[in-house]
Amino acid sequence: MTAATTAWAAHGTMSEALGTLAAEGATGALSGERGIVHLSGGRVVHVESALTPDLGALLTRSGAVPPDTWWEAVDAGGVHHRVGHRLVDSGRLAAGALEVCHLGALFDAAYFVLTHDTRPRRFRPGALHWLGAVRSVPVDTVLRESGRRRALLERIWPDAGIDVVPLTRVPGADARDLPARRGRTLAQVDGVRTAADIAASLACRTYHTLVELRRLAADGLVTAAPTVPAPAAVGQEACPAAWDDPDTALLRRLRDALEAL
Repeated sequence: MTAATTAWAAHGTMSEALGTLAAEGATGALSGERGIVHLSGGRVVHVESALTPDLGALLTRSGAVPPDTWWEAVDAGGVHHRVGHRLVDSGRLAAGALEVCHLGALFDAAYFVLTHDTRPRRFRPGALHWLGAVRSVPVDTVLRESGRRRALLERIWPDAGIDVVPLTRVPGADARDLPARRGRTLAQVDGVRTAADIAASLACRTYHTLVELRRLAADGLVTAAPTVPAPAAVGQEACPAAWDDPDTALLRRLRDALEAL
């Protein structure tokens, strides 16, 4: 490795390491405890975390793309890093819709990767993501948006622990008087699912789900479940026909702002 690809290791947090890699114009994948940030020319192109549904799950579970179409694009375009292009070129997904969905998944995963700002573990220079180029975002924008989301969640309910652990309903919790979205979220709380599991079941971005779960916690309706051994398997839940996404307008504004840079 050259000095340009090792300076990141001197930093104790993912945010600091990303700042260094951005200044170097680095291309590759930076791994941390909660996910991976993919860079191209010092800009963020993808973020992945096991704590959030990935782009494929959001597109297929929402009904935007049939599962067979998604996996055909992955099989045909993955090795060439052109899965996104395959979806658009096939006419199955508009370029603008792909960009908005991609930004949502990117910022969702970035919240988990950066909020607790754990130590970076590895940087693989030159590594490319199989999805291919969709929309790149400046590192500063990703850091700022992650901080904004953290601040909002803390204002609602200052306990980040419920973001990552199985949740349970408080005895007597009733969804009848709740807004529809919050009621659907509460209905998924079963003592086993985490926020990421609930988001995947609802075909919703994890951050939107976190907002509702923090509100439910603030209302005394949900809390962390007692620690129990993980079950061997969790059954598949029915998914809604539509992707309930009130923040699409915000993501479009973010995309437009990035285009203006």
